[in-house]
Amino acid sequence: MSTPDWDRRAAIAACGAFALVAAMPGKTALAQSGLAVSNIRVDVAPLRAKAGEPTATWVEQELPRQLAEALLSGRRTPKGGTLVVRVDSLTIGPNKDSRAWDNISGVATIGGVERPVRATSRYWASAIDPATIAQSNHARVSAAVQALAFWIARDL
Repeated sequence: MSTPDWDRRAAIAACGAFALVAAMPGKTALAQSGLAVSNIRVDVAPLRAKAGEPTATWVEQELPRQLAEALLSGRRTPKGGTLVVRVDSLTIGPNKDSRAWDNISGVATIGGVERPVRATSRYWASAIDPATIAQSNHARVSAAVQALAFWIARDL
């Protein structure tokens, strides 16, 4: 084996080991650093005033379930605080070249500490999309809610 081959293999092995070591503490810290949550409450009054129905009802029904799934099981405990998420806005973006960005934002409060939260989801138009605009919008709202739940669970 020549020196350049050895150097290349050593560099690849070192990069792989570094990536493995760098990834491990991050996951452990994320699981241990999260605040405990006992209850989840969602307030869509500002969203209902801006976006109306059925958008507000979809968010009100889906966000608690998505948050429960996104939170690590060890973080749901009777000794935790109540997580209150106020959803202020949800924007279904216009389609441009068969794609669009949907945005959702609000405030998450736990233990008296408010944190602004927001998420973006990308929509790609497809030939197999739901037949009606209402069905399509429901799917897009669900995707935005899922993205928001992910970021809230990650940042708590």
